[in-house]
Amino acid sequence: MTFEQQWLEYDYNPFIIFSSNGKILSLNAEAQFLLGAASTNELFELTTTYANVSFGFKTTFLELEFGRYKFFALTVGYENEDEIGVKLYQSPSFKLNNPKPVGEMTNIYTLVDLCISTNSISSSIKYTKEFDPTIPEIIINTNKFIKLLNKIYSCFENNDTINTKIFYRVGEHIKFESKKYSIFSIEIKAENLNQQKADELEVFASSTNFYIDIQKKITINIPMITS
Repeated sequence: MTFEQQWLEYDYNPFIIFSSNGKILSLNAEAQFLLGAASTNELFELTTTYANVSFGFKTTFLELEFGRYKFFALTVGYENEDEIGVKLYQSPSFKLNNPKPVGEMTNIYTLVDLCISTNSISSSIKYTKEFDPTIPEIIINTNKFIKLLNKIYSCFENNDTINTKIFYRVGEHIKFESKKYSIFSIEIKAENLNQQKADELEVFASSTNFYIDIQKKITINIPMITS
């Protein structure tokens, strides 16, 4: 996989290429999760409906919702009669009315590694990691974060493998006190999600200042507050 292909594969926004008869030819990781909430036919009909009249690319702003997924726009493009592609742009899942987070300057990788190490004790689960190394030290409430992350890992305890991904959210930000902050995410996913524990997690998260998104995977969205 080339560097450009990796960018597409790990994009936060779903991307799918269809054949002329609606068969999926390729898709990225996020689109695979979307297919758990929307059918192939629904997405193909959506793609052809918002395609340009002639060859080329067309972006349309509209509100779409499939289960927990919410989108604010989509781009459809095609250069021949055989293939057509669509990219859907996810709406931010976090609320903007919470107060600015407080805490201490912390290395997020150290906290995540600590939680992985704690949860791997006496466990046969394989913990895999995909870390973007560019996230700086940030201000975060370490105690609440560790409790939250441990609860997230407990939602996936009936799995052979749990993957943790840390990545920067290109072009997205959150505003506190009229100042914008970039955002990064910590995404934990595995094949099986314990729904009861996920419901308990959602209740706990509502009492913290963290923004989480629970689907088949669980994502924590964190502002990069460095001072």
